[in-house]
Amino acid sequence: MHKLTLLVLAVLATALALTSPAGAVTGGVPDGNNHPYVGLLDNGQFACSGTLISPTVLITAAHCFSDSESRYGTNTITGAPIVRVTFDPRGFTVPGAQRASYFGSYYFNPDFCIGCAPGLPGFDRNDVAVVIFSSFGCSVCTPIPASATLGQYGALPTLGLVDTLPQRTPVDIVGFGVQNFVRGGGPPGVGDIFTRFYAQATLIASNNSISDEFIKLHANKGGTCFGDSGGPDLLGGTNIILAVNSFVTNGLCAGVTYSNRIDTAEELAFINSVITRYGGSL
Repeated sequence: MHKLTLLVLAVLATALALTSPAGAVTGGVPDGNNHPYVGLLDNGQFACSGTLISPTVLITAAHCFSDSESRYGTNTITGAPIVRVTFDPRGFTVPGAQRASYFGSYYFNPDFCIGCAPGLPGFDRNDVAVVIFSSFGCSVCTPIPASATLGQYGALPTLGLVDTLPQRTPVDIVGFGVQNFVRGGGPPGVGDIFTRFYAQATLIASNNSISDEFIKLHANKGGTCFGDSGGPDLLGGTNIILAVNSFVTNGLCAGVTYSNRIDTAEELAFINSVITRYGGSL
């Protein structure tokens, strides 16, 4: 399972595997407007999170929508799927007609691959995607008004920033989706979902074959779960995106979180190439 379906939440019961896509914040608190630039995306079938870094650019995960058809159509010039986003902290608990939503074109890293990289078991190499909010090939796509995010935005990291950070550096995780499980009377069921939550984790050592592509987060107090892959791992107390949520090592979201770094030369080059080519700007 790559993400949380909007239509059949029962598929979560199939997620009891070694690795599962990362999702929303567990062990956290309602975020309110503390991170107004973190949005909830969907393609009419699946949902993820992402971080707006300018009125025309949002960063999320490649596995969110790379293998499903968007019910909102495709970009008429590039063929990219159209996705929808809201920055309302109440997410999908607000009826669609009362929720401000915006549309953009979704571009995932062409080198994205599940099972192609070494380690754990090569999950989601290059798991990064960019959404462009531009009318280029999309009549319903427009820049996000500043009012939607209270004039605030996330920020790209400098090259190699993660490698300069000591272990136990605070990392803020923000996202929508599964915040808890309901236990008793059978297999655990989904609890609260689809509102923006926040929790703080810390960097832990990741001296393995995927360390150059993923950061590893200690999730004793707060972690990630299903339905919100692509949400940001922010350098504690800042708006700087270190990585996007990719997978967890426990089917009940109680394990270690791995997130795809975006401070690498490869990912920064991909992000900037999409921005330049498809009408975005920083």
